[in-house]
Amino acid sequence: MAKVLMKGNEAIAEAAILAGCRFFFGYPITPQNQIPEYMSKRMPKVGGCFLQAESEVSAINMVYGAAGAGARVMTSSSSPGISLKQEGISYAVGAELPLVVVNMVRGGPGLGSIQPAQSDYFQSTRGGGHGDYRLICFAPANVQEAVDLMGTAFDLADKYRNPVMLLGDGMLGQIMEPVNMPQARTEALPVKPWAAGQPGRNERAIINSLYIDPNDCEAHNNKLNEKYKVIEENEVRYQLIDTEGADVILVAYGTMARVCMRAAKEAQEKLGLKVGIVRPITVWPYPYKAVFEAANQPSVKAVVSIEMSCGQMVDDVKIAVQGIKPVSFYGRTGGVVPTVKDILNYLSSIKEGK
Repeated sequence: MAKVLMKGNEAIAEAAILAGCRFFFGYPITPQNQIPEYMSKRMPKVGGCFLQAESEVSAINMVYGAAGAGARVMTSSSSPGISLKQEGISYAVGAELPLVVVNMVRGGPGLGSIQPAQSDYFQSTRGGGHGDYRLICFAPANVQEAVDLMGTAFDLADKYRNPVMLLGDGMLGQIMEPVNMPQARTEALPVKPWAAGQPGRNERAIINSLYIDPNDCEAHNNKLNEKYKVIEENEVRYQLIDTEGADVILVAYGTMARVCMRAAKEAQEKLGLKVGIVRPITVWPYPYKAVFEAANQPSVKAVVSIEMSCGQMVDDVKIAVQGIKPVSFYGRTGGVVPTVKDILNYLSSIKEGK
């Protein structure tokens, strides 16, 4: 199939439709607005349903209802809007409902800025809402990868009966890049005998996350936790870039990883420093083993977490490295994107032992 030039948000929306998504409920907020705009035009043409809810809270509860009826459904928002959806996401996890959430992160806290950031990492990888729970969370670095991961996101949501998040940022959502769109899904969607309204169902479908008896609630949490262990064993994704024999290992995801790739090349040319990169593609489950193995080389002198935040993923990097090498952090926040020059200056200070 020939490549087409598409904006990130629109490409993600089209990829969701091609993956079989037929229900979208959302509410506008910059910088993800092109997703609902695109869905409003495309969904009626494929026999789907687009509805702009009166709020983010309403939208996520509509998603809960459609997922409970067995539909492939998604929503999207940006940082403050995702915060408003957190209660509904927690409910969906508790009820074991498959759905997809896209977050195009903007600067925060509060209303912050409308520029790209990675300051929702804690929210995305630590549950975000109340209770013990996890989301499978993808962090694509370019539009093509985001498109490719959308089908995977829906499939894993169905496989594990768990919400999946695609964690982007304003840069990914707004940039235009050539992409190969996948073929439209033709095979039947997975059968969901647990869902309400399924053909042939005689008994009531109970879609619920309420357990009054604490022993029942504990048993349910333990069941969910066993599922998360299976996800951790099978769904870790990452990319290693020139890590063998590196002097310094950078750990970066999403847009920031792209900047680091250029910085690593220039570090070799200008500083004589070999820089390798570990790029998490899933930020949960996190590639702890890959980060540890990259750091645990005699050549490696330092590990650096590079982020568009005040430092959030660096906690996972430290857990992964287990104290075998020094771990530091460099980042910009509030919607400011670190430049190649910024990273080179930081790498220069490491080389000079500052």
